[in-house]
Amino acid sequence: MAGTMDCSFIRTLINRYCAGEENWVDSRTIYVGHKEPPPGAEAYIPQKYPDNRIVSSKYTFWNFIPKNLFEQFRRIANFYFLIIFLVQLIIDTPTSPVTSGLPLFFVIAVTAVKQGYEDWLRHKADNAMNQYPVQFIQHGKLVRKQSRNLRVGDIVMVNDGETFPCDLIFLSSSREDGTCYVTTASLDGESSHKTYYAVQDTKGFQTEEDIDSLHATVECEQPQPDLYKFVGRIHVYQERNDPIVRSLGSENLLLRGASLKNTEKIFGVAIYTGMETKMALNYQSKSQKRSVVEKSMNVFLVVYLCILISKALINTVLKYVWQSEPFRDEPWFNQKTEAERQRNLFLKAFTDFLAFMVLFNYIIPVSMYVTVEMQKFLGSYFITWDEDMFDEETGEGPVVNTSDLNEELGQVEYIFTDKTGTLTENNMEFIECCIEGNVYVPHVICNGQILPDSGGIDMIDSSPGVSGKEREELFFRALCLCHTVQVKDDVLVDGAKKSPDSSRSCIYISSSPDEVALVEGIQRLGFTYLRLKDSYMELLNRDNDIERYELLETLTFDSVRRRMSVIVKSASGDIYLFCKGADSSIFPRVTEGKVDQIRSRVERNAVEGLRTLCVAYKKLTQEEYNEVCELLHEAKVALQEREKKLAEAYELVETDLTLLGATAVEDRLQDKAADTIEALQKAGIKVWVLTGDKMETAAATCYACKLFRRNTQLLELTTKKIEEQSLHDVLFELSKTVLRCSGSMTRDSFSGLSTDMQDFGLIIDGAALSLIMKPRQPGSSGNYRELFLEICRNCSAVLCCRMAPLQKAQIVKLIKLSKEHPITLAIGDGANDVSMILEAHVGIGVVGKEGRQAARNSDYAIPKFKHLKKMILVHGHFYYIRISELVQYFFYKNVCFIFPQFLYQFFCGFSQQPLYDTAYLTLYNISFTSLPILMYSLMEQHVSSDMLKRDPSLYRDIAKNALLRWRVFIYWTFLGVFDALVFFFGAYLMLENTAMTINGHVFGNWTFGTMVFTVLVFTVTLKLALDTHYWTWINHFVIWGSLIFYIVFSLLWGGIIWPFLNYQRMYFVFIQMLSSGPAWLGIVLLIIVSLLPDILKKVLCRQLWPTATERTQNSPRQCQDHISEFIPLTSLPSPSYRSNELTSSPPASRSHSHSKKVMLTYWKSHDYSVLPLGFNFSNNYCKSSARHCYHGSGLETPE
Repeated sequence: MAGTMDCSFIRTLINRYCAGEENWVDSRTIYVGHKEPPPGAEAYIPQKYPDNRIVSSKYTFWNFIPKNLFEQFRRIANFYFLIIFLVQLIIDTPTSPVTSGLPLFFVIAVTAVKQGYEDWLRHKADNAMNQYPVQFIQHGKLVRKQSRNLRVGDIVMVNDGETFPCDLIFLSSSREDGTCYVTTASLDGESSHKTYYAVQDTKGFQTEEDIDSLHATVECEQPQPDLYKFVGRIHVYQERNDPIVRSLGSENLLLRGASLKNTEKIFGVAIYTGMETKMALNYQSKSQKRSVVEKSMNVFLVVYLCILISKALINTVLKYVWQSEPFRDEPWFNQKTEAERQRNLFLKAFTDFLAFMVLFNYIIPVSMYVTVEMQKFLGSYFITWDEDMFDEETGEGPVVNTSDLNEELGQVEYIFTDKTGTLTENNMEFIECCIEGNVYVPHVICNGQILPDSGGIDMIDSSPGVSGKEREELFFRALCLCHTVQVKDDVLVDGAKKSPDSSRSCIYISSSPDEVALVEGIQRLGFTYLRLKDSYMELLNRDNDIERYELLETLTFDSVRRRMSVIVKSASGDIYLFCKGADSSIFPRVTEGKVDQIRSRVERNAVEGLRTLCVAYKKLTQEEYNEVCELLHEAKVALQEREKKLAEAYELVETDLTLLGATAVEDRLQDKAADTIEALQKAGIKVWVLTGDKMETAAATCYACKLFRRNTQLLELTTKKIEEQSLHDVLFELSKTVLRCSGSMTRDSFSGLSTDMQDFGLIIDGAALSLIMKPRQPGSSGNYRELFLEICRNCSAVLCCRMAPLQKAQIVKLIKLSKEHPITLAIGDGANDVSMILEAHVGIGVVGKEGRQAARNSDYAIPKFKHLKKMILVHGHFYYIRISELVQYFFYKNVCFIFPQFLYQFFCGFSQQPLYDTAYLTLYNISFTSLPILMYSLMEQHVSSDMLKRDPSLYRDIAKNALLRWRVFIYWTFLGVFDALVFFFGAYLMLENTAMTINGHVFGNWTFGTMVFTVLVFTVTLKLALDTHYWTWINHFVIWGSLIFYIVFSLLWGGIIWPFLNYQRMYFVFIQMLSSGPAWLGIVLLIIVSLLPDILKKVLCRQLWPTATERTQNSPRQCQDHISEFIPLTSLPSPSYRSNELTSSPPASRSHSHSKKVMLTYWKSHDYSVLPLGFNFSNNYCKSSARHCYHGSGLETPE
């Protein structure tokens, strides 16, 4: 025995350290309670794991200054100004180092204080978390210690309401069935109670002594951040018996940060601690997204850097050309020393070049970055504060997760949206079920509430015969058993129920609204699901008898299989496999049943926009079940590729099924979803719907929400089409169809709003997309993609159905990286939308019923899809207008500032003499001109928000980065050069050979520079005032206040002898200049002349070539009187109008190629009509005797 153990030990060491065994890399072994495995088991090798400390802070007391400085100087602008500052310190430069150092260190200090404070708050939170008391088992007793001292392998006890201190394997609980309820709101935002299950062989250990006697080891994967994935197995050792091996999955893993609810206590073993917990691994920030404005800003910065170098180079060359004559190089009053004469010429030239770089470096605005950061940060609050985007129903408002992309909302060209929960409410209502060709319509239930005056089971078709009754009841039992629904604990459900009506008190909980709707619907058909207790599912049948089924296996749902199954054993010993799922995944596995009739009904319901599921079953013998059980057990306990092995096992089990029937559930459109899509299309934005639903259901929804219109010609690129023709032929045929009309189509028709011209809608499914994206021979794959993109460009709307989550991200990436590089936005509400939200330039999460994973991973979160309209058309428009003006204005005012300095060198012998005083150089960007542009970039509204909502086409004026194109940038640059020429030469001509004072004194060079600077400050400030359309008291205060501040500062700076200055060259200069009448006149004239070209350009362009925005500004009354189709109808005076989609869009305009049949049935002596979704009704029916009209879940009384 010892020899065997030694050989095993040596073999293990060789495999792990030499052979690189895969298990060693991908898994870890945890000894529960730190107990060594018994003799004969694998050798005990202690492993080191981190402690349970959480560290979310970036800095410590010792590394804050060096680390923070390093991070800040990694930014090119900061590093550039640091170099300039060092040059000023090292060599003799014309300006004081203070002029560069003070603004730079002001920026660095403000940023460091902000980041230091934020990190201090993180330290406080970490300390509170790490010092939290935790109870764990030691020698059969409870011991309390701080959370940070927990180690992997410790057995921890958690009480009701407490938070799990680390990631735990759930061993046992105070509940007899070995379950516990957990909320994961702090992890993924889901507030509903989730059920977790203890290990089957340890759930009986409910006391401290019992759990301390447990002898087990856990093998599991290494830490990874996926909250919903876990693979492991546990070996439970018993006396003289082989260890019992059980699989461990995410249902056994209690995550740090989650809270225990409605359970007295639980015991668990720590497997991941500290920074290895899934919560800590999810601290890592998402990849940084950069807006198109930021990219343009960096390009412009490079251009200005080139201009700066060119200026310095030109002045350096001209200096030595100027000094080529001896009397200029060494005049009699400034003789050189011997050391200066013998100095290296190239070194002198390089020093002069650096000096000119320092002199002109203010053309690169250091304060622009600070202003942009402040503008983005403060501007983001306008979204958060917007009351129009607050949803009263949910109590949710918009959330800004990043402010770096505010302006990107104004540049969106493509929107990719999920369907379920985003366009629709994800509020499922059971409509009907079809069993063996017979259609059953239950009571109408919506969210657990039964609509009034609807009772009994109503059938559209004739009742089934006696032979069909068994299948009918088997179908109902299948829906009662094949699900993951839980019954809420605080509602006691037992066998005391005497009628199905008493089951109304049942409150069902599930992560899937479809499942709750199905269980509630079947409840009205006579079968009520009661509970799951001790692995037995209980249901109440039509005869009020309780039936018990043992739950043997659950084959969980996933987005690839698109189905789920359960294996149950009845009281009589019969074993059934019940399977429900999408028709595409059920029909290929069916060998019996009325397939044609049920398929026909499924297709009909799909055309009407209903969500359909098919139900099938298979009866298993005990031998067959034993084989299935063994196959599933092998897959479940595998540590490597468990998901793949489980999928293969499921494929083998779910075969040779008998089709029972199908269900139809309705998911109503969200309020104003159609108006929102119509507005976005009118704005020139292409909207794509990416969904996992089947094609017919998704297409009906697209018609209802106006993505497809009555004149839209649908093009199909689906698996069915490709089976008839090759992919190559289908693509070329579609390409010919769309390109034939593309020559005559304009951008307006592309938006899908033209009713006179033909437009196209493309439908593609996931399988066809896989073929297009599949790597092929060199060259062919790219051709297919380009052809597909060419087709998509010429379609007004695209519907992608049967999409896996990864395929959604592939579609977004394909469009994002196409040759036009359009700006993309993805919006969704579920975990399956996270990949496309992260892939798009802008990701928006809808706070939906599928949890908050999408909202957590998004850049912005909104309560409803309708809020996207204001976020893009209003907020996005304003953000882009404001920040583009900010960027262009900063470069303009710095050209105006530095170009006179450049010109001045031609009149001072290129001696690097500064034109402006040091105080003016330092404060120009920090004080004199900073606040007006900051307030402008926060407050400006060139058009009212109401007008932007009423006329979405105004969004097109700013498309394709219109305000930061090269043409606009060059105009602003030349405007700055022109103004600088006026400042300089205007002042030069006025002061040249002219006495400006009464006593005949001639002004000196500092007066000349002060006059230029005064004209400069007034001109750039008044230029901004001319560009301001939306005046508030804040604008008035900062614009006129900045000018007054400049005057007061100049008077004080030059009017007082400051004791801390060694010399004061500006003493009395400003006062002397203002005492001259001609100086006043000159300043006024120069300001007027400087502003005149921009005023003329604006007037001429508005009159001759006005944009849509300028036309709107020119005729505000006309716009206010105009009632657009996008005005809420509730704002109209007539009381007969209602704010719903039926009013704003008559049924005639929503007709499409699908047939519109009216189904009539008879319910309890009243006539009802059921209209398909093609009419944009959602389970609408009229009850003629009561004079009431039901619209979904709402109730109206007609006048």
